[in-house]
Parts: sequence; structure tokens; C-alpha cells
Amino acid sequence: MPKPYSVRSYLAGAMAARAGDEMSGPALLLAGLALTGSATGASSLLAGITVAAAAGGPVLGALLDRAVQPGRLLACALALYAAGLTAILAGLGRLPTACTVLLAVVTGLLGPALSGGWTAQLPRVAAKERLSRANALDAMTFGAASLAGPALAGGAAEALGASTGVVVAAALVAAAVPVAWRLPARTGTAPQRRQAPVAVALAAGFRVIVRRPPLARATLVSVVCCAAQGMLTACVPLLGARVLGGAGRGALLFACAAVSSLAANAVLARHPRAVAPDTIVRLAALVQAAALALAATGRPAALLVAALVLGIGEGPQLTALFAVRHRESPEHLRGQIFTTGASLKITAFALGAAVAGPLATWSLPGALLTAAGTAAGAALVGRESG
Repeated sequence: MPKPYSVRSYLAGAMAARAGDEMSGPALLLAGLALTGSATGASSLLAGITVAAAAGGPVLGALLDRAVQPGRLLACALALYAAGLTAILAGLGRLPTACTVLLAVVTGLLGPALSGGWTAQLPRVAAKERLSRANALDAMTFGAASLAGPALAGGAAEALGASTGVVVAAALVAAAVPVAWRLPARTGTAPQRRQAPVAVALAAGFRVIVRRPPLARATLVSVVCCAAQGMLTACVPLLGARVLGGAGRGALLFACAAVSSLAANAVLARHPRAVAPDTIVRLAALVQAAALALAATGRPAALLVAALVLGIGEGPQLTALFAVRHRESPEHLRGQIFTTGASLKITAFALGAAVAGPLATWSLPGALLTAAGTAAGAALVGRESG
């Protein structure tokens, strides 16, 4: 008799896949630069794999919702993602840059499987009375991965060569394949819904997001906050250079935010029902706004405190967002709602970074205050739309 699927297995697989995902971006940058000598080509790889993830999310989610065995589809997506990373690495320096960027775009289409696609399966793993705690632990895997992934990429490249980081990232994603394959099957799904055209399912998923006010509010707040986070990311190299003594030191800010995010989510996991998730989503936006405004002061100590405060806002907001999605999503559309939400956030992040880049060159405090205003606006919009 097979062993029942446990939350620990789910979390182990999620952690491996998400660490590999977080590692793949910086690893591709380092490998692309080392093997082609082109900074533009290396950044194009990262852009390709990121933008494609935004496009692929809704379709992948709709396919997961139609599958009787969504874990097996998820496992196939993970295996193809790992194979795509390997193919990109094999082509660097051997194929034209356009070909490797195309490989990155095709690989990136499967990226939402590692985030929203996996999280959407949680209600079939955790008992209803334990879902809140499992949800907080699931969100913690994102923080842990964001902390471990870039560090592993840099460490592997430094110790064993630039290509090694991509190999390790692919191996981590591949390690999650058997865990995903064993995810519980769907029960009670109406056959006619599984047979509906994908386009119809996509439209139904978007309608649910728009027409359920709590879900619409949480989605809107999180997307706007992601735009603010993208703005901060564009400012980090300049913050490192002007405030911390070196552009590379700006990465310390991400590490500080990841640590405080993990700590805040650990507290939330112990007290999952202390505050309603809808309230946390909005209050966390205000916390992030305060952190970004503090960062604009341009003082080293204030900047580190701002990074810690930012994580305190980001971590619980993600946990609360997942709780709202689990509560508000119909079973037959849950996968699509999670992956569509992830795609919207990726798009907002990219737009925020694109807007803040030129603005930060002109005025770094101005860019950070714009990010703070964006996050504060997210909280206000979330309240007014209710």
C-alpha cells in the first residue's frame, strides 16, 4: 500500500523547485556573460525566461485545472523546465544568441509551474483545519528560495565555474519531479468542465478574479505592490554603490528582506488566524510603503532597517494572498487563478523595474519615493475597491 502524501513531501518538493527557479536567473546571467562575453546577451536570457513566465501562467493553470492527475502534468512541466535550462547552457557560445534567447522564452513559459501551479495543489494535501498553517509554511518556501537561490548560484559559479550554477539549478528542479508526480489526484471534477475549450476556461478564470471582490482586492493590492518591488530592484545597484560602498553590496538588501520575511511568516505559521488575511494583504502594503520611504533617506543604517521592514511586509502579504485565493477560488479554476495571479505579478514587477530604471538615474530618492507611493496607493486602492 503506497504511503499517504504528506505536507512535508509537498514542502520539500516546493522548496527544491523554487530554489532551482530562484537560482536559474542569476546562474543564466553569470553563465551567459562568461560563455559569450556579452552582457546584453546575458540579460536578454533573463528577460526572455521572465517575460515568458508571465505569458504562460494562465494557459498552464487552465491545463492543470482540466487534468485528472494535475501532479503528473506539473511533474512534466518541471522536467521540461529543467531540460530547457540544460539546453540553454548547451547552446551558450555554440548557437547564435537569438537561438538561446528563444530557448529561454520557451522554457520560461513553464515557470509558473514552480510557483502558482504548485501552490494550487495544497488543498488536496493539507486537511482543511491545517490549511492555514500549511499555507504559511508554503509561503515560507518562497522566502527561503529567494535567499538560497542567488547565494547558491554565486557560490557555485565562484567555486566550480559559471556553468555549474545552471546545472545545479536544473538538478534542483528535476529533484522535485518525483514529488510532483505523486501529488493526489483530483476528485469530483465534472467531466464537462475538463472538456471545455481552454479559451472558455481562461475567460471563466478571469471572471472569477474580477467578480469576487475579496479576490479582486487581494490580487490588485499584490500586483501593485509587485510593481513597487520592481522599482526597488532597479534601484538596488545604485543604492549599493552610493550608500553601501559597492554596487554588489546591494544584494545584501535582498538577503535582509528574505530573512525578515521568513521570520515574519514563521510567526504567522504559529498564529495563522490571528488577523484576517484580507486585512494583512492591505496592511502589508503600508508596511512596504514605509520601508521604501525609509530607504529614500540614503543612510546606511536606515537602508538596512528598511530592508528588514520590507521583508516583514512582503512575507505575510504573500501568505495572506494565498489564503484569500484558496478561500475564494472554485476547485475547478484554482490552478488557473493561482498561475494567472503569478503572471500578473511578474508583469507588474517588470513594468516597475522598467519605469524606475531611468528615474533612478535621474533621482535615486525620487525613484524610491515613487515606489513608496505606489505601495501606499495599493493599500488605498484595496480599501476603496471594497
